[in-house]
Amino acid sequence: MKSVLMRRALSESRHFRSCGRSYSRSADACATADDSANTIPKMPPFRYTPPPYTGPSAADISAKRKEFLSPSMFHFYNKPVNVVHGKMQYLFDENGRRYLDAFGGIATVCCGHCHPDVVKAIVKQTQNLQHSTILYLNHAITDFAEALASKLPGDLKVVFFTNSGTEANELAMMMARLYKGSHDIISLRNAYHGNAAATMGATAQSNWKFNVIQSGVHHAINPDPYRGLFGSDGEKYANDVEDLIQFGTSGHVAAFISEAIQGVGGIVELAPGYLPAVYSSIRKAGGLCIADEVQSGFARTGSHFWGFETQDVVPDIVTMAKGIGNGIPLGAVVTTPKVAEVLTRRSYFNTFGGNPVCTAAGLAVLQVIERENLQENANIVGSYLKQRLDSLKYKHEIIGDVRGRGLMLGVELVTDRQLKTPAKAEILQVMEQMKDMGVLIGKGGFYGNVFRITPPLCFSREDADYLVDVMDYAMSKL
Repeated sequence: MKSVLMRRALSESRHFRSCGRSYSRSADACATADDSANTIPKMPPFRYTPPPYTGPSAADISAKRKEFLSPSMFHFYNKPVNVVHGKMQYLFDENGRRYLDAFGGIATVCCGHCHPDVVKAIVKQTQNLQHSTILYLNHAITDFAEALASKLPGDLKVVFFTNSGTEANELAMMMARLYKGSHDIISLRNAYHGNAAATMGATAQSNWKFNVIQSGVHHAINPDPYRGLFGSDGEKYANDVEDLIQFGTSGHVAAFISEAIQGVGGIVELAPGYLPAVYSSIRKAGGLCIADEVQSGFARTGSHFWGFETQDVVPDIVTMAKGIGNGIPLGAVVTTPKVAEVLTRRSYFNTFGGNPVCTAAGLAVLQVIERENLQENANIVGSYLKQRLDSLKYKHEIIGDVRGRGLMLGVELVTDRQLKTPAKAEILQVMEQMKDMGVLIGKGGFYGNVFRITPPLCFSREDADYLVDVMDYAMSKL
């Protein structure tokens, strides 16, 4: 019996390696090549054939990247994927091999790769007017600003367009400091808000911080339900913010900035009740509340359009990027008319902020989310996916935690559940095998041991099944 099992395992291993070498035939055909395929998950069918690729090879691109681009750039996988085409929730490499995209360009592609309506809006605007300046009138920027403001609560209706999330957070922090006449800002440990001067100060992971002047930011204890001191008790964590105000500042602050679900930090959803308590303390100290929606915004959480809504709070400033343009370089800061007035003290100008092509794309994204009920899909499919991942946790001891909501989910891998020892090497092995089986997934967290699952919001139940089945298969090979 033992020899039979060994022969079967060897057969499956040979079959899997064969699939990896000859994948230009398609994942579907390879997965059903022989009887042993019953143990290998099958990618959902997708009626689409990408156009032939005639560009440079992965090797050529890697050589040029090494010679001409920043040495700080890194890539996933031992043999990086040369992505040459995308369609909805799928990506294709130079050989026409199809991959399920479970990362969405770092929570950026929300409608789907090359969504026809978004592409049409971009092409149409480009043919009419690619760029002018906000010194002239153009309806693209005002149409999108009006539509965007309609998605926000209260008096949040004045929009400043930027080109990225970093830039949006920089502007928000500057506005808060000017408006309140205070330099002190409170952020969270494990936060990531960008890599420019002020935002690097608000970021609280040494991996992303250079040794340059970063002043005026105080980092509170992170309300992490899995690794935090107080579990899921949000109000206990909030007491630390009160202490920071009393013992780390003059008693008056400019702002508090946070994500509702920390993205780069490893999909950490803040403990329940945390934001209401903190917002109350910050406002008593004269400060503004800034919600960083760069990753959790635009229906990604499924249950709500914005991440901050999951904690039933209304911020004074909201920043956004990534999903706002489905991949177009676009960001925004939305605030109240009263706070927005602060920038009239001097001249504030952004050459590309509000570019007509980018804002036309942004408006198309909002329309697609509404028309195709992508928020509802994120909620339904995301809830189902989380349930399946939770079930996987009971099968594989290496899974320490499953968290998040909608299609912003995290799976933390540990080598010891009690000690919560980060499984840094093991996660790389699983990622590699998942890629070989046709699934691209993100990785993050301070220790680099958390799977970040942030696919396009058109992700289907069948896609969710495939992702979990592939993860299951890969983990079983550890």
